[in-house]
Amino acid sequence: MLTVEQIITELKSYLPQVDEGLLVRATEFCLRAHPDQKVPDGRDYLQHALEIAAVLARLKVDETTIVVGILHDSLTPGHVSAAELENEFGREILSLVETYIKINSIPYRQNNRSQVESFRKMFISMARDLRVILVFLADRLSDMRMISHRTPEQQVARARETLEIHAPLANRLGISWLKGELEDLSLKVLEPEKYADLARRITEHKEERGEHIVKVREKICSLLAENQVEGEVTGRFKHFYSVYKKMERTGVDLDQIYDLIAFRVLVDSVRECYEVLGLVHATWKPIPGRFKDYIAMPKANMYQSLHTTVVGPYGERMEVQIRTHDMHRIAEEGIAAHWKYKEGGAVPAGARDEQRFTWLRHVMEWQQDVSAAGDAPGTSFIDLFPEEVYVFTPNGDVKELPKDATPIDFAY
Repeated sequence: MLTVEQIITELKSYLPQVDEGLLVRATEFCLRAHPDQKVPDGRDYLQHALEIAAVLARLKVDETTIVVGILHDSLTPGHVSAAELENEFGREILSLVETYIKINSIPYRQNNRSQVESFRKMFISMARDLRVILVFLADRLSDMRMISHRTPEQQVARARETLEIHAPLANRLGISWLKGELEDLSLKVLEPEKYADLARRITEHKEERGEHIVKVREKICSLLAENQVEGEVTGRFKHFYSVYKKMERTGVDLDQIYDLIAFRVLVDSVRECYEVLGLVHATWKPIPGRFKDYIAMPKANMYQSLHTTVVGPYGERMEVQIRTHDMHRIAEEGIAAHWKYKEGGAVPAGARDEQRFTWLRHVMEWQQDVSAAGDAPGTSFIDLFPEEVYVFTPNGDVKELPKDATPIDFAY
C-alpha cells in the first residue's frame, strides 16, 4: 500500500527542498473529494492518486505536478469546489487540474490514422502545459494496471484508446518504459490468447537463457575492464508488444526471432560509446544492415543511442545498445527529463517541428534557470501545434483546420 511518506521520500531523492506539507495537504484534500470512493480493483481512491504520484515521481517532475496528479479528479460536485481548491493550493494548480479534466473528457472515436493523429494534436494544444500531459499519461497507466476489473467492453475500448493515443504520446515524449508498459497492458486485453502464448514462451526462454545472459554480461564487463572503460551493463528481454509487432510485421514465429535479448551498456562519454561499439564488433560478428547510429542522428523525441545486432557467443543474434548515462536518462524520462536536467539533443527534421522542440527545450531550460534563482514562473506553456484549429462534428469526430478558420470553412 502506497503512502504519501513514500512519495515524499522519492521526491527528496531529486528535490531535496520538497514541501512535505503541500503533499500531505494534497492527500487530505483528495480524501475529502472522494470519501469512501473505491477504484475498480477495490482499493481506496487515494491509492489510485498516490500511484499516479509514484509514476510522476519516477519521471522526476516538480512537486506541483505531483500535487496535480493527486488532485487530478478532485473537483467532485457536492464535496469540493473550484474555489476551495484554489483557496487551498492556488490558481496555478487549479488551472492545471481544470485543464486535465477538460482534456480527459474529450470523446475518443476510433476511425482512421489521420483522425487519431488529429485527436492527439488537439488535446496537446488544449493542454498547452507539458505537466498536464504527464499527469494524463500517468493516470492512464494506473488505470490500465487495474483494467482486468472492468467489463470486457470497457477493457477493449480503453486498451484500444491506450494503444492509439497514450502509448504514441509517451513515445513522442521519449518515455520508453511508460510506452512499453502501456503497450504490453493493451496487448494483454486486445489479443489475450496471443499474449498468453507469447508470455509463456518468452518466460521459457528466460529460464533457459538466464545463464546465457549472465555470461554475455560478464564478457562485456571484462571487455570494458580490459580497455579501461568504466561502464554499466544490463541484459533484458524485449517487451512483449515489440516482439508481437515484429512477428506480425515479418510473418515469422517466435522461434525465428533471434534478437529477443537486448544488452545495454552505459558509459560516461560519446567517445566511449563508439569505443565500446568497436570492442563489441571486434568480439562478435555484426549483422549487416542492423547498425543504427541514433547519436549522430537522434530520433525526433531526442532519443540517442547506438544500436547494433551481432552474432553472440552461442550463435544467436543479440542486440547491444550503447549510450551515455545522460542519454539513458533522456531515453527513460524523455522530455520530462528537462524538468531537472538540461540536455542538448537534436530536434526532428522539418522547420515547424524543429522550432517547436527548440522552443520546448528553451522553455524547460529557462524554467530551471529561473527556479534556481528562486523566482519560479507560474506555468511553462508550450504551444506545439499553433498553426491548427480543432473542432468537433455533431458525431464527435475531430476535424483539423488552419489557424483563423471560420465556421464556413468547417461547413465545407
